[in-house]
Amino acid sequence: MPLVMMSGLPSSGKTTRALELKRFFEERLAQPAYQHRRLSVQIVGDSTLGVAHSAYGRASEEKMARGALLSAVERAVSRETIVIVDAPNYIKGMRYQLYCVSREVGTTRCVVHCAIPVDEARKINQARGADGYDAALFEELAMRYEEPNPLAKWDSPLFTVIQHDPDDRLPVDKIWDALVEKRAPAPTFATAMKPVTETNYLFELDRATQEIINAVLEAQKSGVPMFQIAVPGTGEKVQLPGRSLTLSELRRQRMQFTKLNRQVPLKIEKIPELFVSYLNINL
Repeated sequence: MPLVMMSGLPSSGKTTRALELKRFFEERLAQPAYQHRRLSVQIVGDSTLGVAHSAYGRASEEKMARGALLSAVERAVSRETIVIVDAPNYIKGMRYQLYCVSREVGTTRCVVHCAIPVDEARKINQARGADGYDAALFEELAMRYEEPNPLAKWDSPLFTVIQHDPDDRLPVDKIWDALVEKRAPAPTFATAMKPVTETNYLFELDRATQEIINAVLEAQKSGVPMFQIAVPGTGEKVQLPGRSLTLSELRRQRMQFTKLNRQVPLKIEKIPELFVSYLNINL
């Protein structure tokens, strides 16, 4: 059943809003007026998985944390459970991965963006002392944060709450309608556009991903130690995990990515960027 992805800067109130949303769902599900399938509500996130803030300061530890989160979400998502993902979800590649999980099980989903100015989040983080993020790590994560985009299907439907505005409340009724009653927001022009033809899309999907694989392998032939590789079609770079990537593992990741995206076409111009994000999360 429904998957809710929290997203926001460090110390932007994601956990507070996740708990608020959990209470709302439980109260609404307990009302006599609710006559549909019995559902439970579960929060999955860094706190439930024992992931420390410091894990986001090292690429290897962050990759392990993301993998643990994805595995936990995959186990939790079911027809009887509303899953709230209380984690930073600060890059679009991670939100895209979670979107793919929900799409595979055919469930509704949404993103809740806890919007807050960086200065305000920094003050809150400092006030938390040892419970907050290290100051340098906070700045790094704030710089890397990619705000959800309502025109991207993995960020839609998107509900934004202004954390520093005491009068701005979480739009719980709209979230309920989109997830449980399945009253999705009206499609925008971008989502209503005619999709590309299947033949053309599959050709472009195969071509773009193969070009990136070729670029990575070609760059590695130089023998020069490198941590990232520029690839065609996007400004995003493939992050190397401290070693050279083999043809077999790149082929395996490409096969999994194309399998995930054959049925529901991506925008062609977004394929390279999303494939690189997929590689950076999974390698």
